Amino acid sequence: MEATIRTPDTSSVIVGVDGSKPARAAALWAADEAARRGRPLHVLYAADTDNKALYLSAHTVEGIRAAGRTLLDDTARAVTAAHPDLQVTTEFSRRDAVAGLHAAGGLYGTIVVGSRGLGGFNSLMLGSVGLKTAAGARTPVVVVRGNGDGAETGVVLAAVRDEHDLVCARYAAREAELRKASLRLLHVWSLLESVGNVVGQLDAVDELAQEHVRHLTAVADQIHEEFPALSIHADAEKSVSVGGVLVEATRHADLLVMGGRRERGFIGTTLGRATHTLVHHAHCPVLLIPRMPETKEEEAS
Repeated sequence: MEATIRTPDTSSVIVGVDGSKPARAAALWAADEAARRGRPLHVLYAADTDNKALYLSAHTVEGIRAAGRTLLDDTARAVTAAHPDLQVTTEFSRRDAVAGLHAAGGLYGTIVVGSRGLGGFNSLMLGSVGLKTAAGARTPVVVVRGNGDGAETGVVLAAVRDEHDLVCARYAAREAELRKASLRLLHVWSLLESVGNVVGQLDAVDELAQEHVRHLTAVADQIHEEFPALSIHADAEKSVSVGGVLVEATRHADLLVMGGRRERGFIGTTLGRATHTLVHHAHCPVLLIPRMPETKEEEAS
C-alpha cells in the first residue's frame, strides 16, 4: 500500500467543490498546492444524479447538472486567475461525492476537501463527506482547515509515532522542500497508554520514554540522510492527550502531515482517535497518508 503513494511532485491534485465557502477555500488552496508541485489541478463536482434520477424529475436533474457545470466553470476561472499557467481540468460526476472523489483520487493522486460542505451545521467539525472521504481513501487526502488569513510559518509538521511512519515523514520532507520550509518531526506519546505496564514500576517510565525517543531518532536520522539540505527539527513530547498536543502544534505550521491510520469499526472504516481529532480541530491543513492498521495495537492509536 505504501509503495503505491506518489510523491508530492509526481502527484496531481484533485479538489471537490459544492458551492460552499470552505470548498471554495479548498479549491484555492489546492490550486496553490498544484502550482507548487508543478502538477495539474482537477476540479470535481459530484451531483449524485444517478441516485437522484430515481425520485426527481428530468427537469430538476438537468437543473442540477447545469448548476454543477456553472460552478465548475466559475471555480476554474478563479483558480486560473490566481495561477494563469496552471493546467486545470473539470469533471461533472454522476456519482455521490465520496465515490466520485475516491475514483478521481485513484487517477490523479491527492484529494483535497474543505472543512465543511453545504450540509450539516456550520461549526468547526469536519463535514460527513470530508470525513468519509478521508476515512476510506487509498490515496493522500488533504482536509483544508484554518482561516488562511495568517502569515505563513515556514514549517511543515509531521506526526511520527514509529518507524512505520517513515513514508509519511518522507512525504512531509518533500512538501517542506517544495515550500522552501523547515520540517518538524513531532512524536507525542501518552503515559496513559502504558499505565498497565508501569503502574507500581515508576522507574520504568524513563526506559519507556527512551524507547519513544529511539523511534523518533530512527526516523529523523533517515530523513536527515535522504534530505541533507533540509532544516529538520525532531521533538518528543509526553502528554495525556496526543491529539491535544498535535492540535496545539498546528498553530505554528502551514501543513500537518500524518499517517491516516484506519480502524475497523462495526460499520465501515473510521479514522483513528488522534487522526479524528486533527481533521476536526487542527489550525492548518491536514494531509493524511493512508495506512491500514497491521496489528490490534495500531488500531488503538
